Amino acid sequence: MTAVDEPSVHSGATTGWPDGETALSVGLGVRSTSQLVGEAVRLFRAQVPECVASGLVDMSTGMLLAVDTLDDHPSEVLDLLAAATFDLFQGRNVVMIEDIFKARRGVQEDRHYFQEILVNSDHLVHVFLRSAVNQDIVAVVVCRKTANTGMLFAQARIVMKSLDAGLEG
Repeated sequence: MTAVDEPSVHSGATTGWPDGETALSVGLGVRSTSQLVGEAVRLFRAQVPECVASGLVDMSTGMLLAVDTLDDHPSEVLDLLAAATFDLFQGRNVVMIEDIFKARRGVQEDRHYFQEILVNSDHLVHVFLRSAVNQDIVAVVVCRKTANTGMLFAQARIVMKSLDAGLEG
């Protein structure tokens, strides 16, 4: 596919790929990892209902890879988001709980036990989703509290599956 043949972007959704694929599902052969990450956060914001912010966190480094928000936020707040995401999924006590659950259920694989976390605050809903392909990648999606939680999860999972397809590529 040449630059001239590249799909069009309309309302945050990428269209024009064969067989209904998205830019993310085409994989890294078409997009660099940086482009893939940037496109993912844009798709979370565009496709998840009432989304006000999205980001991707690298759990191996504790760094925020990309963010897309309605409002500007100080870098200290964004750095704390990455640190809080790490604590939610891989804090010492969380890892201990995971190990106990895995031991009691006879799970031998090294995969993390907790894959999704929902946090409600006074005005917002925060969804954290771990990549199935790369357990070190966690998406953070923040929506207004008025969002339908079921639709929020459904749309966020669709975007995450597209990201995973791109990461596998």
